[in-house]
Amino acid sequence: MTAKPVEVTRYAVAGNPVAHSRSPQIHAAFAAQTGQSIHYERLLCPLDDFAATIRAFAASGAGGCNVTVPFKFEAHALAARLSPRARLAGAVNTLRFDDTTEGGWYGDNTDGAGLVRDIEANAGLPLAGKRVLLLGAGGASAGVLGSLIAARPAQLVLANRTADKAQALVESHAAWAREHGVALSACALADCPAGFDVLVNGTSASLAGSGVPVAPAVLAPGALALDMMYGPAAAPFLAWAREHGAVGRDGLGMLVEQAAEAFAVWRGVAPQTAAVLSALRAEVDAKS
Repeated sequence: MTAKPVEVTRYAVAGNPVAHSRSPQIHAAFAAQTGQSIHYERLLCPLDDFAATIRAFAASGAGGCNVTVPFKFEAHALAARLSPRARLAGAVNTLRFDDTTEGGWYGDNTDGAGLVRDIEANAGLPLAGKRVLLLGAGGASAGVLGSLIAARPAQLVLANRTADKAQALVESHAAWAREHGVALSACALADCPAGFDVLVNGTSASLAGSGVPVAPAVLAPGALALDMMYGPAAAPFLAWAREHGAVGRDGLGMLVEQAAEAFAVWRGVAPQTAAVLSALRAEVDAKS
């Protein structure tokens, strides 16, 4: 009797640029660990044709995709149904291509959960009661702000080149912040207060190679300074953090943790992250 072939479901990371992404390696490791049959690839989307590219990928029979810069706001518009955290963020980094009988595509945002888990579990720093500074008001910061608030820091300041954009994001999260007892405010990058316990860089400065956009005074002694980028792109930020007495951390742990959340959204199985992160860290460090 001939065995029935195993059905392999396609997934991808969609963005521009996307060639650098480690997501295919991460999801391949999760699939091997959990016995899931998937094929995960990179999907380069034209800057002016994201929606059509994603629709074509879905029409090929794919199961879903991760979405990276600069398309997280556009991905939000493509989802017929949204998780509460994606609705709060106004940005989506995970699409599941459910058919119309299930209500249409499902959009989630796993970035914030991944970031908080990396800080609290992997870096060992509880966020409750801390002062946190988040840089940037684009899709990356929008995706993590709600989860950072839910971790109940004492104060969370959102800083952006244009303060008005940061203020708009603060206002959309104001009720959530009140519910969790968090003092939430916005400012321009040039006007940041001093002495934060945790600094999270969600700007595109590292990717663009344009340097750290705030003064060293934002760092309290021994602060954790985390860049959402990893590898060579994050190196200048990490060097700056160490130079000014902070503990530097890149976004590799966040990447793995948010990927595990996305994998569970697609496959209904939660993979273990520690071994995957350890192997990836060794590989990235060997090349740096």
